Amino acid sequence: MEDKTGVFICTGYGIAEALDIEALCKVVTDDCSVPFCKTVESCEGASLQSIIEEIKNESLNRVIIAGISRRQYADHLFPDDVIVEMIALREHVVWCQPPGEEDTQMMAEDYLRMYITKVQKMQVLEPFQSEEEINKSILVVGGGITGITAALEAANAGYEVQLIEKTEQLGGWLAKQHKSIPTKAPFRDLEETGIDELITQINDNPRITVHTSANNSSISGAPGLFDVTLTSTGNGQPEGEKIDSFRVGSIIQATGWKPTDPRDHLEYGKVEDVIRNVDLEEIIKEHGRIIRPSDGKEVKSIAFIQCGGSRAKEHHSYCSSICCLTSLKQAMYLRESDDDAKAYIFYEFMRTPGLYEDFYRRAQDDPGVFLTRGEVAEVTRNGEGQLVLTAQDTMLAEEIQVKVDMVVLAAGMIPNAADGEAIRALADAKITIAKGESEAQQQAAEEKVEQLKHHEGTEILNLNYRQGPDLPSLEYGFPDSHFICFPYESRRTGIYPAGSVRQPMDGSGSREDATGAALKAIQCVEMTSRGEAVHPRAGDKSYPDFNLQRCTQCKRCTEECPFGVLNEDEKGTPLLQATRCRRCGVCMGACPERIVSFRDYSVDIVGSMIKAIEVPDEYEEKPRILALLCENDAIPAMDLAGQHRLQSNPFVRVVPVRCLGSVNFVWITEAISAGYDGVILIGCKYGDDYQCHFIKGSEIASARSDNIREKLEQMAMENERVELHQLQISEYERIPEIFNKFMEVIEEYGMNPFKGM
Repeated sequence: MEDKTGVFICTGYGIAEALDIEALCKVVTDDCSVPFCKTVESCEGASLQSIIEEIKNESLNRVIIAGISRRQYADHLFPDDVIVEMIALREHVVWCQPPGEEDTQMMAEDYLRMYITKVQKMQVLEPFQSEEEINKSILVVGGGITGITAALEAANAGYEVQLIEKTEQLGGWLAKQHKSIPTKAPFRDLEETGIDELITQINDNPRITVHTSANNSSISGAPGLFDVTLTSTGNGQPEGEKIDSFRVGSIIQATGWKPTDPRDHLEYGKVEDVIRNVDLEEIIKEHGRIIRPSDGKEVKSIAFIQCGGSRAKEHHSYCSSICCLTSLKQAMYLRESDDDAKAYIFYEFMRTPGLYEDFYRRAQDDPGVFLTRGEVAEVTRNGEGQLVLTAQDTMLAEEIQVKVDMVVLAAGMIPNAADGEAIRALADAKITIAKGESEAQQQAAEEKVEQLKHHEGTEILNLNYRQGPDLPSLEYGFPDSHFICFPYESRRTGIYPAGSVRQPMDGSGSREDATGAALKAIQCVEMTSRGEAVHPRAGDKSYPDFNLQRCTQCKRCTEECPFGVLNEDEKGTPLLQATRCRRCGVCMGACPERIVSFRDYSVDIVGSMIKAIEVPDEYEEKPRILALLCENDAIPAMDLAGQHRLQSNPFVRVVPVRCLGSVNFVWITEAISAGYDGVILIGCKYGDDYQCHFIKGSEIASARSDNIREKLEQMAMENERVELHQLQISEYERIPEIFNKFMEVIEEYGMNPFKGM
């Protein structure tokens, strides 16, 4: 079909009052040679429907709607074979610039030129279609409460499930517990775990295949095409022997947790009757009552010590969320067994999140439960066989001693994605880096950090990925996920961590987490089968194309991809696993040969948009600043700045990018060569506290900035002409501030000497 471009210019929302609409139409028809240009009173509701009808009637297949932000539109409004782009004249021009001004008009005209150029360069998207049939079954790794719940939820939704458990039986830690913390109002009485009933449901469900005493020794492929190999973990079969292989579409990692081992803390490991909270559960589960390990006598008094060594620096410094609740629960075990029994709980912080506060009050009201804030400094055994605790810094501001039959340490939770030794080694390495030791020590520490983050030696999934055998982890060993905007998402598309392997949580929280992960896994296989991306570009039908004839095997794309999309052949040539791709474009930004492109987003498309902007010569005294803003936080923040009528600098021209990691620095050098006076890059904040939507995109862009400085120096230009900023969506008021302060820098250095050349 012949290409036919059409432009609709909205006159509502104050646009007609602020801009010369007739002049805008002339830019479309005369400057850009687009014959179809029509004004509309609105671009929402019934008016939008009339635009859609006109697109059909006029056989338009490339369309620009200049009116309101794209974020105001619902997805899938337009036919799939029509390329549609929106210009936010309202938010990015009219609401943030003075009406009727020459600079305001020039800004609007530039945006028209940019987006007309863009749609004429774009190609209609053709979703990726695998040569092999996309599999929609789901693999659940881990047979505890999280894995059981995820398997049941997925199966009940109509999906086939393969459930793997490395031990002989399902149930995990919940099967080892006597009772559960109350999960229903009034949150006072302990509850049965209910795990046996859930296991029965698993075994009775025809859609669930259970593999116990099994380990996934290899997972290769990609979403919809994961090939899994199972081997035996022993228990009657030779360990490591292959027992099954199959294909699945997505994976839920529900591999749970292990308790910290507070060796050498308060005599743990030296005195028999100093045990952990998990040990107490096993004792009462086995014997039906609480007895002392040392002599088998029934226990009449227990001292519960919160953060029992688990928050020491040599272990980990985070709170495990449920330790306090577990101690309260176990105090109830003791009190229910004997009205005269005494429970002493020593704590630094007592944490009972949410409605569990009511359970805490129940314990406070119990006359046999004594709670005090203080640090237990010593545990000794007296001549009568009792344990004597000495506590300091108590609420009484004096040292106290308590005699008990048993001491229970509140052991914290370590994800089964890492082991305690690895966590301690990681902490030590970070301390070395922070102290600024010798260069050799720092380098060794940094290498250790990377090694442990890639789970070398603590593999669980055993992925055949270039970037490592497991999900990359955060500081404390938990698998990395975008925990703010997209929980369950990991850096490996189609693999969703859930439950206490993702973050510390109780059984109730694990059930909710499992349900969420099951929904994500289902969403993944369905979207993959349609050739669509998952979050954060959910529904995107584009995917990268590699012109491998020009590839130099530099490996930058494979090394920088945040999601492990690319493997390599023996020569180092990238091998695309398309269904792993999140469409961030980081590979496009990494490639020095510019061989990576999307049909609707490429080095050429964005470069052409930048060139379409008119750059006045130096005598007009109208600077031009190029602003490359990520579509996830920075562009929405700019929308909000406009909606709040925050005035912005009129000399800045904004080009949205998928991610700062997708920015190919040829755009910057060509912009400077074309006479732009400066370039601003604004992306998401990154790090453990607030993450880039594409995990590492902003961080990668920052790391690449040295290349920009080097290139600017070669061009005899000041480094200060390029700035990089991090910003989260709520910081929209910073947008005008960043633009204005940067303009002050440009005024100090003067106009770009390349203007007019």
